[in-house]
Amino acid sequence: MKNNFLKLCISVSFLLLLWSCEKEENRIFYEGGTNPVLTSSRTGTIPLSFANKDQEAVKIAWTNPDYRFTTGLSSQNVAYQIEIDTTGANFTNPKRKIISISQDLSLSISQNDLNDYLLNQLQLTAGVSHNIEMRVTSTIGTAVPLYSNILKFNVTPYVIPPKVTPPSTGQLYIVGNATPGGDATGWNNPVPVPSQQFTKISTTLYEITIPLIGDKSYLFLPENGSWTVKYGAIGANNTNNVNGDDFKAAGGDMKAPAVSGNYKIEVDFQRGKFTVTKL
Repeated sequence: MKNNFLKLCISVSFLLLLWSCEKEENRIFYEGGTNPVLTSSRTGTIPLSFANKDQEAVKIAWTNPDYRFTTGLSSQNVAYQIEIDTTGANFTNPKRKIISISQDLSLSISQNDLNDYLLNQLQLTAGVSHNIEMRVTSTIGTAVPLYSNILKFNVTPYVIPPKVTPPSTGQLYIVGNATPGGDATGWNNPVPVPSQQFTKISTTLYEITIPLIGDKSYLFLPENGSWTVKYGAIGANNTNNVNGDDFKAAGGDMKAPAVSGNYKIEVDFQRGKFTVTKL
């Protein structure tokens, strides 16, 4: 009986060992890849002009990183990110432009799109020469990202019409139940001045510092006391990002941050965006 039990234990141990080996053999391991090589249709200066805005500014292409696994070359989808940043920022600038692409190994960028990235994403000054850099990052699953070489360019973005037409009055006011100047309903109009009138920084930029009531709403008005023209959220009422978002003429009510307090509001008609910063 003892011998039979011993034989049974040995048999079970042998089977477990075989199963363990088979399981180990079936596991897929990442063996590495090759950093993509980035090339461009242009070198040096990329010309940009409003007259040629629909034409190609630059076309970039990169090699396949050839991710390798124990099963051979990967057949999975590879994800790429094209990064555009100012020279010297080392792609750490939170305002850098990131374009996500799957599988493709090239990208054509129009003059209009590149100019938009420079002005509205990187927030570079129009009519001034700037040095920028581009690179591609490839990723697949949990593998370590692979970075391409860096291409350097010189660009001069051109002035474009503002995304939202600035007030013809040259003035801007804030109204709503999130503001101190509301009546019983919170939407008294006209609003008190100068406490609820923006300061005009430029023809396309306005800013104000004002106490806001948390979780209430507001709008921007170009004419105090009139509802004829208003600026608000691009989506449904109170669905905006409370820290800042896109806006448009005839838009919906905009929701204030949850915490009451003093805030600085910047309204940028050139970019069609507003920001709300707690002080």
